[in-house]
Amino acid sequence: MVILGLDPSLSCTGWGVIRSEGARLSHVANGEVPTPSSAPMAERLALLQREIAAVIAQYAPQRAACEEVFLNKNPQSTLKLAQARGAVLAACGAAGLAVREHAARRVKQSVVGTGGADKAQVQAMLRVLLPGAAIAGADAADALAVAIADAHS
Repeated sequence: MVILGLDPSLSCTGWGVIRSEGARLSHVANGEVPTPSSAPMAERLALLQREIAAVIAQYAPQRAACEEVFLNKNPQSTLKLAQARGAVLAACGAAGLAVREHAARRVKQSVVGTGGADKAQVQAMLRVLLPGAAIAGADAADALAVAIADAHS
């Protein structure tokens, strides 16, 4: 099973592709899609949709996984996250991919063993679970963690 993990954000969306064969996981690819803050919202969302569609076309995942929506203290931040998430999910929908959602605590628990793990702990465990994987950045690491959590569910 090839799984695409997604960590949507308007500023930089992370993506990670893994292969799950029983209990064995292997890294396929990962990356990040930054959007220029100076660009109009519609252009930024189109860029996210286009780039994630290209990832789907290149790696042909059988399903996708994304973190559930969480609320920020700032309503504008929540709205921007929701819009970015919509663009990414639209790319998945257009490709016919089913998308499974996972709570952030569930993702951390699946990767580290505790739902209260911090980003450094998650990244350290990714190096153990996906040895030799060159991870593009923090957003790509989060996306790989979502894919791993999906594989374990």
